[in-house]
Amino acid sequence: MSWLGAKFHSRTLRTAFHALRRNVMRSALTTLGIIIGVAAVIAMMEIGNGSSTAIQKSIASMGADNVIVMPGTAASGGVSFGGGSAMTLTPEDGEAIQRECPAARAVAPLVRARTQVVYGNKNWVPLFIYGTSPSYLDVRDWSDLAEGESFTDQDVRNASKVCLLGQTLARELFQGTPPIGQEVRVKNVAFKVVGVLGPKGANMMGMDQDDILIAPWTTIKRRVAGSSLANVNQSAGNAAASGTTPAVNTLSDIYPGQPSLYPVPSNVQAADTPLPVRFQNVDTIMVAAQSPEEIPVAIRQITQLLHERHRIKPGEPDDFNIRDMTEMTRAMSSTTGLMTNLLLCVALISLVVGGVGIMNIMLVSVTERTREIGLRMAVGARGRDILRQFLVEAVVLCVLGGALGIAFGRGGSLLVRVFLHWPTELSLGAIFAAVIVSVSVGVIFGYYPAWKASRLDPIEALRYE
Repeated sequence: MSWLGAKFHSRTLRTAFHALRRNVMRSALTTLGIIIGVAAVIAMMEIGNGSSTAIQKSIASMGADNVIVMPGTAASGGVSFGGGSAMTLTPEDGEAIQRECPAARAVAPLVRARTQVVYGNKNWVPLFIYGTSPSYLDVRDWSDLAEGESFTDQDVRNASKVCLLGQTLARELFQGTPPIGQEVRVKNVAFKVVGVLGPKGANMMGMDQDDILIAPWTTIKRRVAGSSLANVNQSAGNAAASGTTPAVNTLSDIYPGQPSLYPVPSNVQAADTPLPVRFQNVDTIMVAAQSPEEIPVAIRQITQLLHERHRIKPGEPDDFNIRDMTEMTRAMSSTTGLMTNLLLCVALISLVVGGVGIMNIMLVSVTERTREIGLRMAVGARGRDILRQFLVEAVVLCVLGGALGIAFGRGGSLLVRVFLHWPTELSLGAIFAAVIVSVSVGVIFGYYPAWKASRLDPIEALRYE
């Protein structure tokens, strides 16, 4: 029985191909709608995937995949000093996160300062003075420098006086003069400019990200900041307090109020020979997740790790806070979702138009072949045989159109990438979906003409002129 069934289906397929070959031009024009629809779907999905990836990279460069670990809140006498006021995060915490959290792609400690930067007779107070490690550029997707090169991990270990300048700061201080190799002063500490960051523009809050100075965190910590600090202009605050510009920065007094047993070193001597502090805290730890989708996983891993490192027992309050860029992630998800829905709508319209064309041509074919249908029924063909034949013809048209549409869609996507330089990305899911949709369109839009042919009365069909 299986052999007879296979033979019957093969004969039905041959009959369908023979019927389609009798009107090659009409069959080609019929499949043209499916070809255009499937090609449009493939090309648009690949262009859309490429554009979506480009959008994700663009938003990720703004920090959408970043997680910020902040120290906890300090309090005294029932008065809270606000988030980030406790000294609970260390550089070793950042190293542990990089080493033991698989969801973290890059980690950078951060020490902030706010003071005046001087070059020659020009000065500027940048929005951001960050002490960090070279991995900060990877965290913020800022690895492409406009000039020079980044400082190294060796510079961090040696507390070298080198820095990177943002575009705005370089323009305000140097005004067209090449900054590489020049020295700028930060609280009278000379920093050699080794690189200029690429332009980044404003962030989502409108703050100029190019108004920045980046240096090794050890240098900023020991020579500029000296301790955890509030986000204030230190140069302005010190000048206001003393009435003069400070000659040189000093480290914070670790044991204030104690009488000195030895001669007190001058400010210059203290600045030239900073004493290492056993406990060195950082203001924040910046973490870049492997992708925006893995941010919740990264937060769970970081939380568990810091609980172990800080010996926080279950039920005890955390001595740290973790913030993520939820707003940016939501914007990215909304943008990519809108693009995907738009492409699906266009694809649906294209395929529906192609399916209507197939239904129309199959109805015309039933009308033209009424006598043939009547003759086949007269010699013993049953209604389901006629239904199967016309349904197979419709499916064959759609499958051929789908195959050609996939080829044209891939070719169109490659041409767009080569000549228009738009980002494209191969979408295997769209190709598989195109095959399934082609068969589905053939079945859905070919069923009614096939059913109509199978319901013809043999006598009336034979008398049809």
